[in-house]
Amino acid sequence: MPRMNKTLRNSAIFLVVIGVLGAALALDLTNRGLFWQFAWSRTGEEAPLAQVRGLVEWSVGLTRPQPRTQPMTAIQHSNVNPYGINTFLEQEADPAKVDEQLRMIADAGFVWIRQQFEWAELEVDGPGQYTDNRNDLDGDGEPDTISAWIKYDNIVENAERYGLQIQVRLDNPPLWSRTEPVEGTFGPPDDLQQFVDYAATVAARYQGRLYHYQVWNEPNLGFEWGGRSVDPERYTEMLCRTYDALKAVDPDIVVITGAMAPTIDLSGYNLMDFIFLQRMYDAGAADCFDVLSVQGYGLFSGPTDERLNPMQVNIGRNRYMRDIMVANGDAHKPIWISEAAWNAVPSEAEYPDPIAARYAFGQVTEQQQADYAVELYQRAQQEWPWVGVVNYWFFTRASDRESDQSFYYFRMVEPDYSDEKPSFTPLPVYDAMRGFIMSQQPTLYMGTHQAAGHWAIQATDGESIPAQNGRYDKSLRAASLTFTAHGTDVTLRWRGAVALEVNGRTYPGSADGWNRTTLHDTLTPQTATFTITAQTPVEVNAVVVQNRPFEKIVPLAVPLIVGVVMLL
Repeated sequence: MPRMNKTLRNSAIFLVVIGVLGAALALDLTNRGLFWQFAWSRTGEEAPLAQVRGLVEWSVGLTRPQPRTQPMTAIQHSNVNPYGINTFLEQEADPAKVDEQLRMIADAGFVWIRQQFEWAELEVDGPGQYTDNRNDLDGDGEPDTISAWIKYDNIVENAERYGLQIQVRLDNPPLWSRTEPVEGTFGPPDDLQQFVDYAATVAARYQGRLYHYQVWNEPNLGFEWGGRSVDPERYTEMLCRTYDALKAVDPDIVVITGAMAPTIDLSGYNLMDFIFLQRMYDAGAADCFDVLSVQGYGLFSGPTDERLNPMQVNIGRNRYMRDIMVANGDAHKPIWISEAAWNAVPSEAEYPDPIAARYAFGQVTEQQQADYAVELYQRAQQEWPWVGVVNYWFFTRASDRESDQSFYYFRMVEPDYSDEKPSFTPLPVYDAMRGFIMSQQPTLYMGTHQAAGHWAIQATDGESIPAQNGRYDKSLRAASLTFTAHGTDVTLRWRGAVALEVNGRTYPGSADGWNRTTLHDTLTPQTATFTITAQTPVEVNAVVVQNRPFEKIVPLAVPLIVGVVMLL
């Protein structure tokens, strides 16, 4: 009997402890305490039950082989300002609306727009004509022929006026380019050379003004391939032929692949992005692009989601795409995210009118949409050194006539411009991004950063020069430069002087060979600003920032722990 009483007592104590821990956990999750914060940082989930499920999935993901991302590789075209946004300026008939959109975009701190230059709108009347005779402009009952370039010339001129760079999206063929009808307007042409000619003509017209061209959009989705099964090999042929033509116009042009849509579909009508990309490589795509593009929708979880599962789509899926690039010898190339956002579609209670596929892209509140966008840009800069530009999807549409479709609710501002109110009403995400961008201190996070042209490095009278035997083929030449970095280690790769001064401290070096100078070395990641000066201009090739708290602390902690154990 005493033994039974003891067993019952221990069982009761165990149940009480479990109950207290369960209650404490429930209280923490309900009030967004420390455990909630940890779960949010790993799962991107806000609801307590979803967090618990997500933590299990995150833990399982750790048992799988992790993507090989090689974050310390010297990556081209990743020194760019990351703030981009998608626009639909070609849909605007009023030049004043185009101007106001670009003004608001620049005022919010964005420096890129991703803008379609529609093939169907440029070669309206037939191959090589670049005229448009669809409208009777003078009312005489006869169609009037005008230049098809007018609207695009206006977009380019206004973008330049506001200091915005354009990623030119090349797609949407005219009907005359296909002999057989296709679903929608996005099917590839029968003769790929006609597409190549259009791309080269656009590049030639804007030579010296536009440098970034994207070949197609979402080629791994049947909808974007004319309603037929996708074809990675044919898309690769289109990409390679267009690449050669664009580089012939200007070798400095940066060729971007069509954005890979995140999908696990294996039907062939659509094709999983991983398989599509590998088949592109197998077909010879490695020599045919400078930047890989992917889509970055958060869909059903937030921007902090760390779960890794190839059969699950979340915001961090680009890590798997990076793994495929590394495996195919393209570790030196970056990923740019063509479209990224969360959908603030209203519920049936908020908006009873029908909305097609209402929850197909997930659902968040407008405030969550704003908060998530800011956190995404921050995460991309801190954790993904292979990611360059992130383009928000999207600024606005030409009108609200598409409010019965769920994609409409990705917008950043309302399409409510009028003569009485000559502007667009911002949604919370616009104000949040504007506040974040305008208040941010540009910072170098983990990675190997090219000094020449880097958006986060300020130089006095700096110039980009060719580099010999450098990590990058171009260096920054300047007598003074300043940057802020966050990490445990910051190293400068430089040459051209016998010494340089950093924050008042002198570091010796060789005027001829490359110097590798450590500017910062701490146990835990810290943020520091460095001002570098030299008596004569020095050549800075790269700034290397590392985050190595584990590697630094463990060697110190192990002997300490062993000593304590021996004393006990």
